[in-house]
Amino acid sequence: MKVFLDDIRKAPFGWEKTSSAEKTIELLKTGKVTELSLDYDLSATSLDNGYDVLIWLEEEIKNNHNFILPIRITIHSTHSQLKPRMESAVINLYKLNK
Repeated sequence: MKVFLDDIRKAPFGWEKTSSAEKTIELLKTGKVTELSLDYDLSATSLDNGYDVLIWLEEEIKNNHNFILPIRITIHSTHSQLKPRMESAVINLYKLNK
């Protein structure tokens, strides 16, 4: 399953769209997510964001040695300051998951 977290953009064809970190994490818990694409900013009223998913993934890797990361994680956010931080977090996730 390919999961696209965004509150505004349409998901590409063949992707499951989520609009909250909570729903995205629910899908990740199934172990069926093969690709993940994250936005940072979600709705103005939302208290969560795409970075929250990365934090959850890091904790899951540390606590569950059987957890398998999606094959590919991309950041499609246009947030100029946080996109590089999220991309760096993704690199670190794959290092942790070796």
